[in-house]
Amino acid sequence: MGISTQPAQASSDNTAEVVRDLLQSQRNELQETKGRTQEHLDALALRLGQLQSHILRIDALGERLAKIGKLDAAEFNFEEEPARGGIEEGELAQSVSLSELVSDMEQLQLVISDREHKLDLMEGLLRDNLLNAELLPAGRPVEKGWISSRYGYRNDPFTGKKAFHHGVDVAGKKNSHVVAVASGIVTWAGEKSGFGKLVEITHSDGYVTRYGHNSNILVKVGDLVTQGKPIALMGSSGRSTGPHVHFEIARNGKTLNPAKYLRAKR
Repeated sequence: MGISTQPAQASSDNTAEVVRDLLQSQRNELQETKGRTQEHLDALALRLGQLQSHILRIDALGERLAKIGKLDAAEFNFEEEPARGGIEEGELAQSVSLSELVSDMEQLQLVISDREHKLDLMEGLLRDNLLNAELLPAGRPVEKGWISSRYGYRNDPFTGKKAFHHGVDVAGKKNSHVVAVASGIVTWAGEKSGFGKLVEITHSDGYVTRYGHNSNILVKVGDLVTQGKPIALMGSSGRSTGPHVHFEIARNGKTLNPAKYLRAKR
């Protein structure tokens, strides 16, 4: 009588099927794990790209602030990695886990956003301070020249009588540049009795500057001019004995002695 092999065969088939199911389950789980890992990596890559963009913006802000503040370019070189160091830890060193890395990147994002905001505010304050400084008269109204008549009482060059001179005369080479001593808006550009060809600029805080006896005017009413910009060419138009610029400063309608403004430095 022969021995039946069917139960043993069925048992073997069942074991193989279980093993196949287990392997397939492990493959599926591995595939899901790879998918989740790829999603994490994609999210980290996206976050890293965002952080790199913010850091590039901070570098650009830092470079602008260094230029505005006239800082040492070598000391504030934003293209170089900051100097760092430390003792080698050896076996004590530990790898960073994914959760720790994500947490550190989120914390770094907060710090970067805070620094960006503060640098933006600092840039605005620096620019405002520089702009305010440029809006106040300072320096000479010519590139080259000398004072030929001062502010105050003097003998009139035409009548010889004592008369009050409301500005200073700065003599120089004919057709040399006459420049604005502060940023402002041109409120007069043309002929005016006694002054010849006159430019008047209105500045902040009630200041007005006037530049008379020009040979040619380079600006027009309504122009925004910056400190140091050429506004006219020196001449002898109007009531004048030779090439010079009559330079006058007034504040709130009252003329001031330009002496201290002429000596002021930017």
